[in-house]
Amino acid sequence: MDNFMALLEGFSVAMQPMYLLYALGGVLVGTAVGVLPGIGPAMTVALLMPITYSLDPTAAIIVFAGIYYGGMYGGSTTSILLNTPGESASIVTALEGNKMAKAGRGAAALATAAIGSFIAGTVATVLLSFVAPYVAEFAVQIGPTEYVALMIVAFLTVGALLGASVLRGLASLALGLFIALIGVDALTAQQRYTFGNPFLADGIDVVLVAVALFAVGEALYVASRLRHGPVKVIPVAGRWTNWMRTEDWKRSWKPWLRGTFIGFPVGTIPAGGADVATFLSYASERKLAKGERKKQFGKGAIEGVAGPESANNAAAAGVLVPLLTLGIPTTATAAMMLVAFQRYNIQPGPLLFEVEGALVWALIASLYVGNLMLLVLNLPLVGIWVKILQIPRPYLYSGIMVFAAMGAFSVNFTPVDVFVLLVIGVLGFFMRRYGYPIAPMVVGLILGPIFEDQLRRSLAISQGDPTALVSTPIAATIYAVLIVIFALSFWLKKRQKAMESEVADETPVATVELKEGGK
Repeated sequence: MDNFMALLEGFSVAMQPMYLLYALGGVLVGTAVGVLPGIGPAMTVALLMPITYSLDPTAAIIVFAGIYYGGMYGGSTTSILLNTPGESASIVTALEGNKMAKAGRGAAALATAAIGSFIAGTVATVLLSFVAPYVAEFAVQIGPTEYVALMIVAFLTVGALLGASVLRGLASLALGLFIALIGVDALTAQQRYTFGNPFLADGIDVVLVAVALFAVGEALYVASRLRHGPVKVIPVAGRWTNWMRTEDWKRSWKPWLRGTFIGFPVGTIPAGGADVATFLSYASERKLAKGERKKQFGKGAIEGVAGPESANNAAAAGVLVPLLTLGIPTTATAAMMLVAFQRYNIQPGPLLFEVEGALVWALIASLYVGNLMLLVLNLPLVGIWVKILQIPRPYLYSGIMVFAAMGAFSVNFTPVDVFVLLVIGVLGFFMRRYGYPIAPMVVGLILGPIFEDQLRRSLAISQGDPTALVSTPIAATIYAVLIVIFALSFWLKKRQKAMESEVADETPVATVELKEGGK
């Protein structure tokens, strides 16, 4: 009952006219960037972060949450109408949705994706509202030793599971941890890894690195892969109110619910993100289909759009559980959300619901509001989103570069930051080019200082005894859970790869332009 009353208080904040405008702006921007190939929520949050410093924390977090949810919605438009998934989680949507569009049923595909996203987002947000507080109550019991264990879980799972190669993921994580150490040691006040450069004495700003990797590096990489010539978008005909027939509703409602309850639990654990959930949902729908409906898979089955899109959005809400309660980001966008919290001196974790309860419940309430806004906006305004796809790519990516440079300069108002931006941006381009995931590097950069602080506290309490790091019951349980997570995650990855191979044998796989440092 206390959680329900707190949620009502959150609605009283989120429903204020000014915050409603911030939520509307967030979902509009999120949907727009979700529609554009190669521009994802992580990049948008990174780009907008420097210009949101004037906002109060609640307004800024509501904007970023709107971008997060909006980006999940917008990705389906590109996949269905352009056959170009913006991220790995949209590959399945492209497989069936584009076939529907080519058969003249693109409107039905867009409608089932939007409605499924709304249902999944709403149900998953309800689960988030009532699951997260109980996780936080348990997490309050942990001390420095247990927090070290949680950080190790975050490092190993994100480093090993985000990306196609475990070694490359861990190498990216190590690079992020190294950058996090640059600056002045908080304990000894000695400079480290500054190479005598006074500009590095204060360390490298997290926002600067994030903008460089997600904006400059991503823009360079995606622009280098874009095809030349005009973009051919399949037109959508008819009024949006007539897009789905009665038969489409009958075939979609069960996949919507199944996708929701597959996506949310997968999102709450570091098991590979929403792309695993979408493939599991797709595999489930294929197995459950009977007769003529089963034959439609690979040719434009509406269940193959409804289920994965629901799983995608449910996983997005699930990711917020470990982020808010433990301070552990499991995706690149969640990592940027963590940076947004930290810019306002707010540390997500076990005490967040106690220390910043009003902000957290306003954030959760805004997710309900934003989800409804997205449904209202996506169906009637699909024509506008289609026109966004026609923006000339040179203008788009040159604009991103200029905006990124302005954001980098605004961090400390020094030209050196712009130079660092370009250097790290080029590094990000080559990381993407050679298959090194971006997310582990960002997670290492963000969590590195927290890990160092908690590790030193643990060793100080135990008088330098390293065995104390694994001797407490909660820490030992966390390491045991780590083993279970690895086993489950690799099993899910194996299932996903088997599903990908099976689909590849039957259907040509669409070109993928990954948004979140993918595979």
